[in-house]
Amino acid sequence: MPGEIQLLDQRLLPEKTEYVACRSAEEVAQAIRDMVVRGAPAIGCAAAFGIALEKKSGRPMEAAFRVLAASRPTAVNLFWALERMKKAQGLEAEAIAIYEEDLAANHAIGRLGAELIRERSRVMTHCNTGALATAGYGTALGVIRASKGKNISVIANETRPYLQGARLTAWELVQEGIPCTLITDSMAGHMMARGEVDVVIVGADRIAANGDVANKIGTYPLAVLAKRHGIPFYVAAPLSTFDPKIPDGSRIPIEERPAAEVTGYRGTRWAPEGVSVRNPAFDVTPAELVTAIICEKGIASAPYRESIAALVK
Repeated sequence: MPGEIQLLDQRLLPEKTEYVACRSAEEVAQAIRDMVVRGAPAIGCAAAFGIALEKKSGRPMEAAFRVLAASRPTAVNLFWALERMKKAQGLEAEAIAIYEEDLAANHAIGRLGAELIRERSRVMTHCNTGALATAGYGTALGVIRASKGKNISVIANETRPYLQGARLTAWELVQEGIPCTLITDSMAGHMMARGEVDVVIVGADRIAANGDVANKIGTYPLAVLAKRHGIPFYVAAPLSTFDPKIPDGSRIPIEERPAAEVTGYRGTRWAPEGVSVRNPAFDVTPAELVTAIICEKGIASAPYRESIAALVK
């Protein structure tokens, strides 16, 4: 591995394709905090390469692990990857293995999840769960990719306030040639009530032992709406996203991000000065609202505590 890694700057998509060079664990951590790279599996991969970079520098490794662990608190893949790196003998080889294993897991999730998607389904999704959020291919978007031959179409929620659905998911689907309709988050219930949604599939940033799911803010109301309208609600995530040490969703730390993401965007402010802001980046969907959880080893269903334990064993 050379003395740097190149991260696609997701903040600039779809207008520009530019890369950020990172040469240390601190620079990788900054890229994670600033959303240059985002998506739980991709964050884990980036952190692993950040540790491998730091080893080459000859600097003490303890600080590198600390700064990366503090970069984003909710996505458990970050901590899973750091624990693997702490135990590894060859750090560069381990980082590459984490990357390759995630890519293989994505393809397996896609194959398994596609079995749940019917011909000509209208699939609603939230945030970005594709190649940009993973080592490649995607989790929930991987299921959508694997279902392309079924003539499906996708309804992509805009995903405020950072617009990952509008900027990233819509961009990936256009590139893939999968029919995609973009809506604002507040339109989802209207679309469901009109019978225009057949299935909802989302990703996850952390899954508790009981099946509660932390994912991008706005996921929980989607699950409530899906339940109200009798629409299957699926979660797709690799085993590295499961956290069996967390008994339920109430124990999952929820990251609060800067107010500027809510008061405006890219230098344009639309909210008045002096207004108070809350900006939780994630919410928790109770297991009772989840139809099934798809991972690379199989599909978990209720009772989740037992089915998840069997998968992560």
